[in-house]
Amino acid sequence: MNRIAVLLLATAVSLFAYSDRDLDGVDDAVDLCPNTPIMDLVDSNGCSIRSLVREYHFDIVLGGGFSRLDYRLDEKSEIYTTSLQADYYSGDFSLQLTTSYFRSSDFSGMDDTTLALYYRWKLSQKLTLMTGAGIVFPTYDSETNSNGTDYTVSANLSYAVGVYNLFGGGSFTRIGDDDTPDIAYRNVKAFSLGAGRYFSESLYASLAYNRSDSIYRDVDAIENGSLYLFYTIDRHWFTTVDCAAGLSDTASDYRIELKVGYYF
Repeated sequence: MNRIAVLLLATAVSLFAYSDRDLDGVDDAVDLCPNTPIMDLVDSNGCSIRSLVREYHFDIVLGGGFSRLDYRLDEKSEIYTTSLQADYYSGDFSLQLTTSYFRSSDFSGMDDTTLALYYRWKLSQKLTLMTGAGIVFPTYDSETNSNGTDYTVSANLSYAVGVYNLFGGGSFTRIGDDDTPDIAYRNVKAFSLGAGRYFSESLYASLAYNRSDSIYRDVDAIENGSLYLFYTIDRHWFTTVDCAAGLSDTASDYRIELKVGYYF
């Protein structure tokens, strides 16, 4: 009986002697980092190895654009566009929703709406691969009622060299529109190549060559050169300018788009 009492007493003493105020599984007596966040993984010394909380944020971007020549009609036309973009970022994943409204002297309406998921692969300290997959919903009001859901995949590489970066990539879109007696559609392949430079922590600029198939079988590929500017106004606000000049008869003679975004 005395042995049982001694054993119970020893167990109680050991329980009361153990203290782990930050609940990381390491006794306070040997915990070298006594106040680690509860969602951190720790080593045998009680110090953080990495956090289980994923960093996330999102932004909303509003834009306005102007272009001359609508390649869908292959006719000269001045088109004004208003766009809305929303992005959600969590670690290396990002989710993007884009839609827009256009108007010209002849017609107006919604463009298609795209929802896409991206993942960033850090292949090395300087090389990054961005892969994506998306669904293009048929919110464009086609006069022929042939507009269908499209599906797209993409891959883009970026290589950093000091304040410069080289980039290139491609995409493939499976067009879901139904052929009509007058219009035949096809799947679309596109690619781009370019280079950019960080002029400061706030300003980035790039030049690129872009080539894309037309969704119409009887229309030649669309080629243009583009200038892109990104400027951080403060910790929340940013703006972008995207300009392009047509390098083929099927491309817009010129296009410019200004966007303003708010980062949460």
